[in-house]
Amino acid sequence: MPIYEYGCVACGKHHEIIQKINEPLLTICPACGGKLEKKFSLSGFQLKGGGWYKDGYTSSEKTSEKTTPSTPLKKPEKSGK
Repeated sequence: MPIYEYGCVACGKHHEIIQKINEPLLTICPACGGKLEKKFSLSGFQLKGGGWYKDGYTSSEKTSEKTTPSTPLKKPEKSGK
């Protein structure tokens, strides 16, 4: 269940309330009975593990391979006149 954040217009208190998605939003402050306004906040959702980001979350074996310098490829010389 998501956590919704509300702010009371009357008393200025901040409330974090766990609600189901299909429940109606709260409109009355539980502390003073004033008007509540829903606040928008960033979520704590993170994607971790292999496959989400090619270079973000790798195992220690793959990390060590990336940090070793590779030898540059030599371009073939063109045969001239």
